[in-house]
Formats: sequence, C-alpha cells, structure tokens
Amino acid sequence: MIDVNQLRRGVSFTQDGNLYKVTEYSHSKPGRGKATIRVSVRDLRSGSNFQLTFTSGDRVEDIRLDKQTFQYLYDDGTFYVFMNTGTYEQKQVNHHVMEDDKEFLLDNMELELLMYEGEVLDYNLPKTMDFEIVEAENAVAGDTATGATKEVITSTGLKVKTPLFVNIGDTIRVNTDSREYITRV
Repeated sequence: MIDVNQLRRGVSFTQDGNLYKVTEYSHSKPGRGKATIRVSVRDLRSGSNFQLTFTSGDRVEDIRLDKQTFQYLYDDGTFYVFMNTGTYEQKQVNHHVMEDDKEFLLDNMELELLMYEGEVLDYNLPKTMDFEIVEAENAVAGDTATGATKEVITSTGLKVKTPLFVNIGDTIRVNTDSREYITRV
C-alpha cells in the first residue's frame, strides 16, 4: 500500500480490482482541511481515461509490472504480435493498449513490454526514434522572421512538423514523448 501523495506520472496501482496508470497528477491544499489529490489515470485493461480524486491520507495498492524486451513482428488486424528473442515466446498485444503510439511501431524493433501476471498491459517506447520521410510538402524558404515549418509523413504514418529543408527520402529523429522533430539524421 502506498499513500496517494506518492502517486506520480507513470506510477501503476490497483483500486477496486482495476489496474490504473497515472498520466497526470495535481495536488491542491485549501486553507483549511485536508489536501486534495487529483490524478488522471488510464485503465490498463480497457484503455479508458478518467480522473480520480483522493484526500490526503488515502492509500492505494501499488503494483509492480514485470519488464521484458520483445521484438515487434506484425499486426494481424486484432493484435500486435511480439516475440521474446531469448525464448521465442510470442505475445499478442491488444490494439487498444498501443492505440496512441501505433505510428511508432517499426518492423523488428525491440520494445519493452510491461506485464502483470503474464498479461501485457503497457509498454515503454525508446526516448527517440528514427523515421524515413515518405511524404512532404514542397516548401520554399522565403522571408521568414521565425523558423518556418511544414508537416511531413513518415513511413509508419506519423505526422511531424519539421523545418522546411526536410525532404522525401530523408531520415529524421523524433522525440516519442512530445512527437516533435529533433534533427535530420
């Protein structure tokens, strides 16, 4: 059991039989009375997002998710299929688990999957990834006072705002947290 004051972004816990992961945390202390802790959470099984409110002193059951590195194989339409490169065991991951980040899946990439009692509930993406540009607007650098950008589409379908000098066929590095362009590789 952990105190709700210890909940931070990325912490997983269970309450009333449901598994949650904290996506946002806020703490407010009125002039009198106990502090209020509001957390935005994602239900790890259903994928739904909502807010929970606790008062200071409440406790929740924290859970430990097992981390294992798997290699992405393919998408069969219902599940993403991953393979443990050591044991060749395959895991099927429901689409709703990776719904927000499906554009980051590259063939044969290594990904850390987080499991609870053998069930894949979450994942950790690398901080940065490299993508090839397959579609880009033609842009001409003109008289711009600030850095002009254009939208490009990568080989996985990810849309990224980049500087005007990025063209089709270039490889760019993207921050996976913010989905922002970092540099041309």
